Amino acid sequence: MATADILTPTPAHMPPTFNGANVLKSDTTGIVDAPSSEESVRFDPQKHLQFSPPSKVYSMKELEYSHDVGLSPIGVSDPFPLFSPEAIFQMRKEVLNDQVWAKYHFSSNLSQSQLRGYAPKYAPFVYDAWRSPEVLGIVSTIAGIDLVPSMDWELGHVNISVLPQAKKELPGPEEDGEEMPVVDWHTDSYPFVCVTMLSDCTNMVGGETAVRKGDGSILKVRGPQMGCAVVLQGRYIEHQALRAMGNTERITMVTSFRPRSAVIRDDTVLTTVRAVSDLSELYFQFSEYRLEMLEERIRIQLKEIRNRRRAGRNFNTKAMKKFLVEQEKFLAHMNNEMVEDELVPKGYTDDSHLVSEELKARFRKRFSANS
Repeated sequence: MATADILTPTPAHMPPTFNGANVLKSDTTGIVDAPSSEESVRFDPQKHLQFSPPSKVYSMKELEYSHDVGLSPIGVSDPFPLFSPEAIFQMRKEVLNDQVWAKYHFSSNLSQSQLRGYAPKYAPFVYDAWRSPEVLGIVSTIAGIDLVPSMDWELGHVNISVLPQAKKELPGPEEDGEEMPVVDWHTDSYPFVCVTMLSDCTNMVGGETAVRKGDGSILKVRGPQMGCAVVLQGRYIEHQALRAMGNTERITMVTSFRPRSAVIRDDTVLTTVRAVSDLSELYFQFSEYRLEMLEERIRIQLKEIRNRRRAGRNFNTKAMKKFLVEQEKFLAHMNNEMVEDELVPKGYTDDSHLVSEELKARFRKRFSANS
């Protein structure tokens, strides 16, 4: 049975400060390109967006989840057109080159080939696209909640799978009767994600996103075409990216989002990203936005007690104690997610991100077989 060849990973994690001369050397002709000296293109929403609303958006209720799961009633959307062909060409040009690969390539037991943390230094077009008010408005409208990118490090994460030309028509391997995935079963570290297809899917068969419903059944959301995207409340829904046949590549770009409002709970964890990140940069950015949230919450609470005093009303002890307990939990959660550097195994994520016992058991079985 054919197996999908994955672009050769770097031997070890190379943080952004890496300045070595070693560049990717593998059969990646047509995928990874040499750096281009052409003038860079600036993102223009009038020119580079090609948005049409999704034909279907599945609610969390339709996915058999209880009303208290998640931050929004929206679970996942069908694929919808988002970026123009020219925009996708520019994104591929910025991301799929030797410089990015040499410095920002990661591999893990969940996904063997990933590019992370390269924007905005190496991909200003990608950065501006995902930070643009127009794109944020589109993603937020579909998600049913006002969102912002989680942090720069998670902007434009790329998953890459490459199948040799000779094998692209052959059926893929299966494990326990299931299709082998590009990205294995997982929940995301961040509340929402927008997944955009960067590959030509003209002859692609498969490539769906498998979503595990609350009752344990599986819903397959059809794979998007090039330039199309899917919005998913991935922090709360177990899902995997299935392999596709008929194409030699499947390249997707994933940008993570969190609520814009500081007063809405932030369920972000770092479980699936610590092992495939420059920890210093990840912790800098995680700490910065979480402390900014705390700062804003304190500012709001301070305004409340000042107004209450000026109005001649009694101090609301219960409300203040409730606020303090919530912030204690907020800080404790933040502290738990920032694991000491020496305790983070590079490239390995455990099963704590999974929800169902069935998938946890399958994860442990696979790990035991490979260890």
